[in-house]
Amino acid sequence: MKFFSYFYDEELEHLFFQKPQKFNKFINRELLSYGLGATLYMPATRRNIHQEILSKKHEGLTSLVIDLEDAVGDFEVARAEDKLVEELSKLFKEVNKQFLSFEDLPLMFIRIRDRLQLQRLKEQLGDALKLLTGVVLPKFSTESGDKLLREVREIHSDHHPFYAMPILESAKVIQKETRMDELLKIKNLLDHDRELILNVRIGATDFSGLYGIRRSADTTVYDIAILRDCIGDIVNVFQRGDDPYIVSGPVWEYFSTKERMLKPQLRQTPFRERYGDEGLKLRAELIDQNLDGLIREVLMDIANGLTGKTVIHPSHIKTVQALNAVSFEEYMDASTIVEAAGGHVGVVRSGFSNKMNEIKPHYVWAKKILLKSQLYGVLHAEVTNIDIIKKEVYV
Repeated sequence: MKFFSYFYDEELEHLFFQKPQKFNKFINRELLSYGLGATLYMPATRRNIHQEILSKKHEGLTSLVIDLEDAVGDFEVARAEDKLVEELSKLFKEVNKQFLSFEDLPLMFIRIRDRLQLQRLKEQLGDALKLLTGVVLPKFSTESGDKLLREVREIHSDHHPFYAMPILESAKVIQKETRMDELLKIKNLLDHDRELILNVRIGATDFSGLYGIRRSADTTVYDIAILRDCIGDIVNVFQRGDDPYIVSGPVWEYFSTKERMLKPQLRQTPFRERYGDEGLKLRAELIDQNLDGLIREVLMDIANGLTGKTVIHPSHIKTVQALNAVSFEEYMDASTIVEAAGGHVGVVRSGFSNKMNEIKPHYVWAKKILLKSQLYGVLHAEVTNIDIIKKEVYV
């Protein structure tokens, strides 16, 4: 499995200075945390999940979450659990027949409702549990978090790692008077099981719901003041220090077209200068698919230190991952900073003559870019993210 697998080898040579490397759930946790990309959510009641994975129906897919929580009605839980067990058991049989290997599987997670549900599924799945990379823990809190992590710890092993991805989406996190205390307590809890935590996720939809807010396709999470402030505090707490957590971008929930009230959020110039009339046509297609809002939000995610994103439609996958590909300039600056970190110099001029690279302030950023570049690859100097988005992927 690797990012941009839908490109031919010659296309990869043309686009990438450093091609994306293959990965699976068995690689180092720190590097794996960058491998989620666009994480596709699907309800556990969905039919033929195992066939979609076997046939690699969703091109570019590197991670998925089978949801037993909000995507499943309260009266459907038992049926959803049975369906999930059935689908994963079928997939496990096919893997044992070597139609697909563990190394070829996307990173697969289940999103549970509570600890008892995880215990039930562990017993019912048996060895099929090995298909999973881990579990998503919704509405993670200090009250229930320790017991949930204890269950994860019992499943996790060196031979078959099993990780947790807590979602921050509770009232105590979004409400200002309790937020910082709750965030610090959650971080302290996660720090005790750091080797089990793949990333930290943000539940923007649940946060919004507590205030009766729903953003439109023309509005990013950063335009909603209460969400923007909370995301800032989450980044503040979880991306500090020498071993920061990877924090994932909130879900983008729009995929259909409708009449717009606001201007499209993609400037014409980058598309026109790159591809002329063809570029303007590409821009129009992205706008028609409501992908301009997604692009703007992903760029804001990256600017705020977030990596990867939750998506609910396969058409979002290539856009999210294309925007996360590392540029040649970023890679060269990061390499220069890390190489100069021996203490002999404090600042070096960028080879692109447009900035100064300060070694100590930019060192953590540089390490992050180099890790990210291993999985997402590094574009050639003359290649842009638009070139990657332009590649047609049929869903």
